[in-house]
Amino acid sequence: MLRAGLIGLGSMGRNHARVLKGLEGVELVGIVDPQVAAAGEPVMGVEVVGDLEELLALGIDYAVVACPTALHHEVGLRLAEAGVAALIEKPLAKDPVEAQGLLEAFESAGLVAGVGHIERYNPALQSLRARLENGDLGEVYQVVTRRQGPFPQRISDVGVVLDLATHDIDLTAWVSGQPFTSVAAQTFHKSENPHEDMVSIAGRLAGGVITNHLVNWLSPFKERFTAVTGTHGCFVADTLTADLTFHANGSDPIGWEAIAAFRGVSEGDSTRFALTKREPLLVEHERFRDAVAGLEGALEHIVTLRQGMRTVAVADAVLRSAAKGHSIDIDDVGRTV
Repeated sequence: MLRAGLIGLGSMGRNHARVLKGLEGVELVGIVDPQVAAAGEPVMGVEVVGDLEELLALGIDYAVVACPTALHHEVGLRLAEAGVAALIEKPLAKDPVEAQGLLEAFESAGLVAGVGHIERYNPALQSLRARLENGDLGEVYQVVTRRQGPFPQRISDVGVVLDLATHDIDLTAWVSGQPFTSVAAQTFHKSENPHEDMVSIAGRLAGGVITNHLVNWLSPFKERFTAVTGTHGCFVADTLTADLTFHANGSDPIGWEAIAAFRGVSEGDSTRFALTKREPLLVEHERFRDAVAGLEGALEHIVTLRQGMRTVAVADAVLRSAAKGHSIDIDDVGRTV
């Protein structure tokens, strides 16, 4: 039985608490949240303490870090110093320097640590990645994502790039198996938040794949869209509903010359796949639990700090590109050049 702690009881933190409470092989023994602790009442039957030192005193094997991004570095370093494994909510840190510091701290301590990029565990994207690896799409040409919705009042320490676009940066590199090599971005600021609330990103991956990402907090509806186009057609994933559809290129030539010239690739069959839909957050926790427990092969199924660090580096390049007005190149280890 692993003893787990949770740091932060915001909207995402409460979801983590719910999953941890029911997670087989794990006991949630304590939660850190100064405001909630002041009320003196347990949450879900679990003691809430005022600071990290009180949580560490309870004796924990690992912690889930769901506090604001600006605190990830400080909290993570203390956990590494105390010999506690950590699942750190995305983004790993607010900038590449702090991300590098966390990576070095956990690696030098020999501790399991991961980043909560939950989209990797979405059934639609899991299936999409497996089908790309199987060669069902042929050569991949382009990845397009849209992630938009209303402004979240809970977010104030980072903008839409670090809060939302990091989902798309990570899932694009993971699904395609290719890291970003360059980005060019435009940002927009309209809300009272001191950070950007809209971004448009054009990118290129190591294998030559081109990418486009539209992300904002200014839409009155919520959308989570991923399209991957290649030799044989296009996969479209909706991660809100965990649906995956394949639109195949047609095999029959178009006899009508005017339409053929307009449409280019002919239309084929569309297939919506039947998927087993388990909650991504639960799957993420199961994979991290198994990694902490030392199960064989479990480390392959978590998002490592090194991967999380690269995502932060790409996000930093996006912000730099928008500020400078030109594209930013990214080298093999995630540094901007």
